[in-house]
Amino acid sequence: MKVTLPKNLLAEQIALLERVIPSRSSNPLLTYAGLAAGPESLVLFGSNGEVDLEIRLPARVQGEGAYLVPSQPFFQLVRSLPGDEAVLSVEKELLLSSGRFTTRLSLAPVEGYPELLFPEPGGPSEAFPLQAKVSAGDLLRLLTQVRYAASNEEYRAIFRGVQLEFSEGGLRAVASDGYRLALSQLPKPQPFVKKAVVPARSADEVVRALKALGEGEVALALGPGTLGLAMRGESAEVRMAVRLMEGEFPDYEKVIPKDFPLRVRLEVDPFREALRRVSVLSDRQNHRVDLLFQEGRALLSAEGDYGKGQEEVAVAMEGTPMGLATTPATSWRPWLPWRERPSWR
Repeated sequence: MKVTLPKNLLAEQIALLERVIPSRSSNPLLTYAGLAAGPESLVLFGSNGEVDLEIRLPARVQGEGAYLVPSQPFFQLVRSLPGDEAVLSVEKELLLSSGRFTTRLSLAPVEGYPELLFPEPGGPSEAFPLQAKVSAGDLLRLLTQVRYAASNEEYRAIFRGVQLEFSEGGLRAVASDGYRLALSQLPKPQPFVKKAVVPARSADEVVRALKALGEGEVALALGPGTLGLAMRGESAEVRMAVRLMEGEFPDYEKVIPKDFPLRVRLEVDPFREALRRVSVLSDRQNHRVDLLFQEGRALLSAEGDYGKGQEEVAVAMEGTPMGLATTPATSWRPWLPWRERPSWR
């Protein structure tokens, strides 16, 4: 097998694979990166047991085969190749060359490597019977708008994930840590009704893949305990399979108020920058920032050991003027007793 492709393309795309493949694992084969020759393409694949990833790059290919290469030295060498093209030749070893540089890496057979199942972008399959399509930009927005609210605490169980909800009303993403809840919705009818909880760390890998590929369409597929994604970018095709958490969120809509005494509309960037500046002077213990909403303005203020700061931001508001503080919110734990918390894998 001999594969030739642009060095920069290879170096850019292995960054996704590098985050997935572990440096240490109870299964030593998972520390290897997979290489396979496809029709006019080089296929890279890897897994950490929770996220499976396959990247297909356009290349000039001679021969066929699939092999495993030690991931850490391979990634480091690819990033430092001196030439414009990378050439990968396989005999008993992997011969990696670019410009005047040549090196050899030992290979391992693919026998014994876990079987990786991915969705097909053309439609449902036996492994992934449910499939929907959404734009990469919309899916990226849904995940990034709620991911911050997922819990990092082990005991939070199901709240350590992001719940995706497919329904006739659209695609919804929800995350909560028991103190706050974030919800984002795409009002595009979905072809099936299903809920799936993606581990927050796995959602991070999906976000990175979406950012790397840019605009395009993503096929979202659901199989038993697995969410699959298939997406095509300008220079690469990516398929992922993410293990899902068992269970689903409790009825969080009970804690979302139906009516609000105040609604405020404002420009995000100026408000975020003002909050960042004012919070520098907040108390080091509770990081409190006070917000006072009045007609046409929001007054942000904070006071701590080093002084006091405040700033005004223009807003449009409907309702009663109100003041509040950005301190940790009241816990929602009474809404979700410990004995009712779903188990998760």
